[in-house]
Amino acid sequence: MKLSWEDGDAGKCIGANLRQFRKNKGLSIESLAKQIGVSKLTLIKIESGDGNPTLSVIWKIANGLNVPITTLLSIESDVSVARKKEGLQLASANEALVVEPLFHSHGSFELYRGYLQPDSEYLSEAHQSGVIEYVTVMSGQLTIEIDGDTHHLEEHDSIRFIGNRPHKYINPTASLSILHFVISYHIL
Repeated sequence: MKLSWEDGDAGKCIGANLRQFRKNKGLSIESLAKQIGVSKLTLIKIESGDGNPTLSVIWKIANGLNVPITTLLSIESDVSVARKKEGLQLASANEALVVEPLFHSHGSFELYRGYLQPDSEYLSEAHQSGVIEYVTVMSGQLTIEIDGDTHHLEEHDSIRFIGNRPHKYINPTASLSILHFVISYHIL
């Protein structure tokens, strides 16, 4: 099953799930908007399936509802194949980073394929407490800044870090960097 923003399936799926999770937690649109720092109008558009949220907005919603992003997508099947660039793609506001959620994980972890554009960077906001990120460079290079420390990774290098603080992904080269992310939720 291919979900894309163009045909509206992904937006409708996220909107319906957002509405359900928000109501299950007893939150109004206004209270969720205030809690996560996203405008009420943006949340209304997303819930109606008319919004085109950025990766940052999706993270804020998931963190605010205390659910993994893939839970908002609710892509489920007994057997799933995640082919590159055929599934849902979530982009950062500046489109420097595009990630493809690979499978619905039922809450303990998420898998993503990521594409960091040449000579670009993406600043990730802090995730909820208990989130651990694992990143492997599949192709290209990656520099990650965490708490003032810089870590440079080559092809097939991996890094693990606690994600509850801002961190920056940097592609210092003129070539696309392809990344594999595992986001683990050990919510306290």
